[in-house]
Amino acid sequence: MSSSHKNLSILDSDLPILSNVKVGIVTAEWNKDITYSMRDACIEELKKYGLTSDDIISIIVPGAFELPSGAKLMLSNHNLDAVVCIGCVIKGETKHDEYISNAVAAGIMTLSVASTKPVIFGVLTPNDMQQAIDRAGGKHGNKGVEAAHTAIKMMHLAKEIKALDKKKIGF
Repeated sequence: MSSSHKNLSILDSDLPILSNVKVGIVTAEWNKDITYSMRDACIEELKKYGLTSDDIISIIVPGAFELPSGAKLMLSNHNLDAVVCIGCVIKGETKHDEYISNAVAAGIMTLSVASTKPVIFGVLTPNDMQQAIDRAGGKHGNKGVEAAHTAIKMMHLAKEIKALDKKKIGF
């Protein structure tokens, strides 16, 4: 269903309550009215599912392009179960947004696979500021909430897979 028809942050599935997990949040300062709203919504949503302020480490990087580097620094210096990357790249008059968005998406995916830790893509790529506002607490919900849900699901999946490995006998 297109975003013009519903609040996309209202999800149908039940999410598990988590304990003994740590989450990093890397937020781009560029378009901070949007990204800080998303970050705050992400933090509040994580707390609804069992995390405390002590379980969440949040840092700021200059822009979306620096999100993968910030996430890598967090993973290298903290024992985290997931990192959420939050940014907003608004289309302009040139193709700059495409280069940044593609680089950020590739960087986040590469880091997630290489680190074997979920690194969540919470980056808006709207055509204009109004679309960003609509997705950062406006009529389409808050993508920060969705990023938190993705992190919760991926951390839960990782715990389930790890538990399966402990039940195996042999090779």
